[in-house]
Amino acid sequence: MNGRTAGHVAIVTGANHGIGAATACALAERDCAVLCAFWRVRDPVDPNVPEQYRRKRAGDAEAVVAQIHERGGRALAVEQDLRDPDAAVRLFDAAEAALGPVDTLINNATGWVADTFTPASRDRHGRSLRPVTAATWSQQFAVDAMAPALLISEFVRRHTARGASWGRIIGLTSGGGQGFPEEVSYGAAKAAQTNYVMSAAAELSGLGITANMVHPPVTDTGWVTESMREYVAASGTHLASPADVAEVIAYLASDAAALISGNVIVLR
Repeated sequence: MNGRTAGHVAIVTGANHGIGAATACALAERDCAVLCAFWRVRDPVDPNVPEQYRRKRAGDAEAVVAQIHERGGRALAVEQDLRDPDAAVRLFDAAEAALGPVDTLINNATGWVADTFTPASRDRHGRSLRPVTAATWSQQFAVDAMAPALLISEFVRRHTARGASWGRIIGLTSGGGQGFPEEVSYGAAKAAQTNYVMSAAAELSGLGITANMVHPPVTDTGWVTESMREYVAASGTHLASPADVAEVIAYLASDAAALISGNVIVLR
């Protein structure tokens, strides 16, 4: 995919590892300046979750920014807790001060927590499960539903204030209309974000803004174990790399994708 994003400025959330980091790099390679938003997540030790995945989630985005700078791009790392209602304003303020007006928003971050309605303590791959509680619900919905909604709202407010006519909003989702067993709050929060983005696509088309969701296949961001690899192989779908998914996101953020809006794009 060769769509260009030259001259644009993006905010990418969850950009310290995985799909977020790969997306930041893919956009920068297309001459888009990038604010890499991140939050250091310190997950509890789980013997069935690779330690490298825990380390990546607990790290910052400076290595991603350094890689972009080495290749001649412009980028900035900003640590921000998306559960804070003021996070959207702070991220846009930081991006505008350092890089210029933001016209591309990638809502990639997740407050992922594996919770369930069943009494099981482990999922089918042996990872720890928690019962649904107010705490698990709040963590998931604050990051995966509230934060994207507030970021979209702030995006549109600034877009209209400066009389802009070009914009891209892209979110990441999993699960679907049939729910997400063993990750029930995650699936529900992603469904809420999808609904926000579909509404944005309908409401904002007259402002030159497109809005889409990307539904990746199982993506090896560091958490995939051998058991998971076997499960994916048997399912007939692909085990994607973060860079594979980032290429699709970067295309949707490009000038070439002007006619693509209001879609949940499922990758296989």
